[in-house]
Amino acid sequence: MTGTFAIADYAVFIVYALLILGVGLWVSRNKDGKEKSAEDYFLASKSLPWWAIGASLIAANISAEQFIGMSGSGFTLGLAIASYEWMAALTLIIVGKYFLPIFIEKGLYTIPEFIEKRYSTNLKTILAVFWIALYVFVNLASVLYLGSLALETIMGVPMVYGVMGLALFAVAYSLYGGLSAVSWTDVIQVVFLIIGGMVTTYLALNTVSGGEGMWAGLSAIMDAAPDKFAMILDKSNPEYDNLPGIGVLVGGMWVANLYYWGFNQYIIQRTLAAKSLKEAQNGILFAAILKIFLPLIVVVPGIAAYVMINDPAIMAGLGEAGQLNMPTSEQADKAYPWLLQFLPTGFKGLAFAALAAAIVSSLASMLNSTATIFTMDIYKQYINPNAGDRATVRMGRISAVVALVIACVMAPLLGGIDQAFQFIQEYTGIVSPGILAVFILGLFWKKTTNQGAITGALASIPIAMYFKIAPKGWSGSALFVDLPFLHQMGYTTLLTMLVIAIVSWSQNKGADDEKGIAISTETFKTGSIYNVGAFAVMIVLVALYGLFWS
Repeated sequence: MTGTFAIADYAVFIVYALLILGVGLWVSRNKDGKEKSAEDYFLASKSLPWWAIGASLIAANISAEQFIGMSGSGFTLGLAIASYEWMAALTLIIVGKYFLPIFIEKGLYTIPEFIEKRYSTNLKTILAVFWIALYVFVNLASVLYLGSLALETIMGVPMVYGVMGLALFAVAYSLYGGLSAVSWTDVIQVVFLIIGGMVTTYLALNTVSGGEGMWAGLSAIMDAAPDKFAMILDKSNPEYDNLPGIGVLVGGMWVANLYYWGFNQYIIQRTLAAKSLKEAQNGILFAAILKIFLPLIVVVPGIAAYVMINDPAIMAGLGEAGQLNMPTSEQADKAYPWLLQFLPTGFKGLAFAALAAAIVSSLASMLNSTATIFTMDIYKQYINPNAGDRATVRMGRISAVVALVIACVMAPLLGGIDQAFQFIQEYTGIVSPGILAVFILGLFWKKTTNQGAITGALASIPIAMYFKIAPKGWSGSALFVDLPFLHQMGYTTLLTMLVIAIVSWSQNKGADDEKGIAISTETFKTGSIYNVGAFAVMIVLVALYGLFWS
């Protein structure tokens, strides 16, 4: 496959790489000869404007699991997978209005730090250890695996070398500068991500339409595969268990989205680094607007690949190259890398730069947040409580390197997973319901106690496993039910909240907890730009779901 990359493609990619490294290292330099403080390294000196926050949120979120994994799900089940993007836009609006004011008012470095202020140090430590494990063994490992899969498919780079190359690239510009380097380079990464992604989408749709352009191609794939454009799947659809009909809008997807966008360190950390609450909220709004357009570059290419493979005339035109690394229903995650090999010289380098931008920006974000949680919630809490800025920043860098080494070892072990995006959602969904329940009740129900939160968090795992075990063959018994995993997440969250409420009520006899958060209508006031923008986002979402309902 290396032969498909021309000198112009290499040149485009090298320019991208040098630009990111150059900007990252320039931002990372010590200003006026001063050492970086913990706030400089972990919160970018609390200096980020709204547009940098919005761009960085998207760059941190869109990674190989979207370009590769979501395109693979688009190939298999169609536009319905875009609900993760469009529902995220609405979730971001909610997070900006109802969660951020409390987080920023408390001056947090990390999400576990909120748990300590609201509940206890013990619960904070439990959740900090969980998040570190999740980031290292699931998030970092899966991004490295999917990114190296793309390198292997497009350029013939062995997976081990791909993993090492991506890891070194991410470390090279982010390790020294911390969140500042990550966030400011993310602005550039998003430009490459969107332009490169649109190039791939345009050329795939143009191929489907026989050279008549993108909109003709979009119309062609809608005509050729109308079943791929149903947002709400019915029970007869073989992919119903992944996206269970109306339950997508009113069920467990809210758990996945609220957990990810509201309480996920490597996402929310950007907003904590804002100049002000208003800048943070406008940044969230900007990210929500971008989310509406993202399915065009991460889902539609997968559907286009499906149509191309099932059209003999198109496949004949592609020649022998079309048979190489061709995606199948069992290997859907090859859809996006397969498309890239057909791009013209120069554009291939641009599209590959977009994919690399998505991968390394997410890697850098996850590394920085893993280091932040370990350093602020474990190292300073238990190992060196008196650590100064120099020791704190040094430990942040060391912990990032250790996390990356472990993830590099784990990444190749993920080989053979089909629809990696769905895999990540499903297995994160075992623990996210309990965490969401702890946060939601801690934020908005003053009677929630520490004991209730700990009991609920621990109980959520066996509750989740009760639902998870059923599909293994026990669902025919009277004791187990077989449910789509999004329903499992929804029921687990509700049952966990019930456990927390019962324990808290029995402990305090209905009285408010001493650490309960006092909120009022003033807490959630937002500016006119935010309000108008949020309303516009909701109108567009209603129109999209109305257009592609079934």
